[in-house]
Amino acid sequence: MVALFAHCFTCGKDVPAASRIARELAALGIAVLRFDVTGLGQPGGDFCNTKFTSAIEDLVRAAGHLRDTIAPPALLIGHSLGGAAVLAAAERIPESQAVVTIGAPADPAHVAGLFPDAHQDIEGTAEVSLAGRSFRVSRAFLDDIAAQPQRERITGLHKALLVMHAPTDAIVGIDHARTIFDAARHPKSFVSLDGTDHLLSGDADAAYAAGVIAAWARRYVDAPTPPRPEQRDGVVEVREVGRYTQEITAGGHRFTADEPVSVGGADAGPTPYDLLLAALGGCTSMTIRMYADRKGLPLHGVSVRLRHRRIHAKDCADCETSEGLLDQIEREIRLDGPLDEEQRRKLLEIADKCPVHRTLNREVIIQTVERR
Repeated sequence: MVALFAHCFTCGKDVPAASRIARELAALGIAVLRFDVTGLGQPGGDFCNTKFTSAIEDLVRAAGHLRDTIAPPALLIGHSLGGAAVLAAAERIPESQAVVTIGAPADPAHVAGLFPDAHQDIEGTAEVSLAGRSFRVSRAFLDDIAAQPQRERITGLHKALLVMHAPTDAIVGIDHARTIFDAARHPKSFVSLDGTDHLLSGDADAAYAAGVIAAWARRYVDAPTPPRPEQRDGVVEVREVGRYTQEITAGGHRFTADEPVSVGGADAGPTPYDLLLAALGGCTSMTIRMYADRKGLPLHGVSVRLRHRRIHAKDCADCETSEGLLDQIEREIRLDGPLDEEQRRKLLEIADKCPVHRTLNREVIIQTVERR
């Protein structure tokens, strides 16, 4: 997957929020292009000659460069006014399938309100300061922003949209996120960036945002999938792509595991224990279904709910182990359909015969070797 990142207009491509998110996304297998808006970073231009319209043109040209050299960007990401820019540019990048805004204003004209004390000089420019950076802005820049039909663009987006915003953002208020979200059509999602600021100053904030973006984008962006072998060899491969984030490949399937943010992960996927419960639940449901179909039972549906916890051995009357802690899995099975009591009893008995259940109940030998 290829993404195009538009930074905030008072920053450069190397602002921590942009560089950290791009780095985290790259670690998760998403190629990211970020570039400096004229007059910022190292493009050799003058910000006074920049307009919102010209920034949109730059994004479209950057997308064309990706199209010619790697692959067209399927994902557009914009931070602050860069978020407004990707919303405006999306319709002109037809291959883009999903858009992410981070701390973006709903109306680009919001920028003019950030400079109430700026006084223009004889040349029609003003010295302003925003987010710790001083620069000169032209009247033409503000007039251009005020003329943007942003709401119409959001309403007519026709692409998946993820709105990310910090509730305590002191530069672009949280109401802007609501306006964008309400104006957009489905599919759309909102993620609150609790505890951070407009610039996503903390490493953990950027890592969290990147993990959420990667997990969300894979739902909406078409990605080439490797051919599935007719027969599986039973090998599952796990590769580290983030601090705790893991990319798992099983046959022709690819998915992600992670740890929650509370322990330093990015919450980009289920935890290892979540996957263990999923394996048992899936096997349980499949085994029940196979038996019901084979016996012609009127089973309309089956669902399994599981929870893992550790208990003291002394609290388990039927366990061989009498000291320390034991792993306990609670499994609730729902059977839908006009089944009589004997059929229900038999299906619950069959649940205990699922292969994963049997594996967990018997001694398992794990052989570990180093692969070079």
